[in-house]
Amino acid sequence: MNGTRRCIVTSVKLDYVHQFCDRHGKPRYYFRRYGKRTPLPGVPGSAEFMAAYQVAFDGATTYPEIASTRTIAGTINAMVIGFLASGAFAALRPTSQQQYRRIFEGLRRDHGNKRMNALQRRHVVAMLDAKASTPVAARDFLRCLRLLVKYAISIGARNDDPTAGVRVKMPKTEGFRTWSEEDITAFETVYPIGTKPRLALALLLGTALRASDVVKVGRSHVHNGTISGIVQQKTGAPLPPIPISVDLAAAINAAAPTEHVVFLLNEHGRSFTAKAFGKWFAAQCNRIGLNGLSPHGLRKAACRRLAEAGCSANEIAALSGHKSLNEVARYTRAVDQARMVRNAVARMAKREA
Repeated sequence: MNGTRRCIVTSVKLDYVHQFCDRHGKPRYYFRRYGKRTPLPGVPGSAEFMAAYQVAFDGATTYPEIASTRTIAGTINAMVIGFLASGAFAALRPTSQQQYRRIFEGLRRDHGNKRMNALQRRHVVAMLDAKASTPVAARDFLRCLRLLVKYAISIGARNDDPTAGVRVKMPKTEGFRTWSEEDITAFETVYPIGTKPRLALALLLGTALRASDVVKVGRSHVHNGTISGIVQQKTGAPLPPIPISVDLAAAINAAAPTEHVVFLLNEHGRSFTAKAFGKWFAAQCNRIGLNGLSPHGLRKAACRRLAEAGCSANEIAALSGHKSLNEVARYTRAVDQARMVRNAVARMAKREA
């Protein structure tokens, strides 16, 4: 041996992970995105490495700041830059920040050099009319424009709100379709215990969590037969401990990885984003002919099951985390109505006998 050290670098296929050998011949790994470099401990695949990688990945989802050079004061460009640096924007949830940044980028691209104080109601209506074919996008655009106008008023860039009273008419819909018991049985028949789709179904149905929350659930949340410590991404409110049913426990023990921070992993061995998980789960449904079904539909099915078990709207909301009882009350009303119909028919049959 000549005393030189051979550096063996693990072959990794993780986004934004770079590797090198230091002067002592030891392999080093770091996460790099948007110019920020974060060291990663251990070796790829280890618990400490994957945990640090996930933290770095989640923390690097913000976009580079919009450059303010050559920006003319008083323009929409200037308002967007100012709002993104404001406390009002910082107070938004990370998912909202990402969504709003994309919308503001489009607004800057199409109208950035126009004067903010020249914006009139007719301009707002014209912008929304251009998005008439996508009412959800139009609604989100209007929400962002309102925030920008409010910011402009707060700094004295304009005195009135041209978005006041403007509305986007949303098409009437029942929302995400609720899974029926037949749908659930069909899914479970194709995807048995031990498969990832079955684990996803069991987690959604057994917890009534939103997709944005269920993708973050892992063994660190399992305590004394419950899933606890969940803080809802949508509302920021904590949920009480959720008892783990026998079916859910079987699905977790059969398919959930033991070495990762979360139960549900994508094809790259990393945590899902809520959007990617929704697409993946819908694809599993479509593959077996259950078209039009979604993770949120399972949340609704969980609430329906609770109502059928005799739970009140308040009891259902305590588990599901709904802030308003209006939506939850629909499940209890539907179940009560079906029960009353059955009782009425039974009385009539008894009377005729």
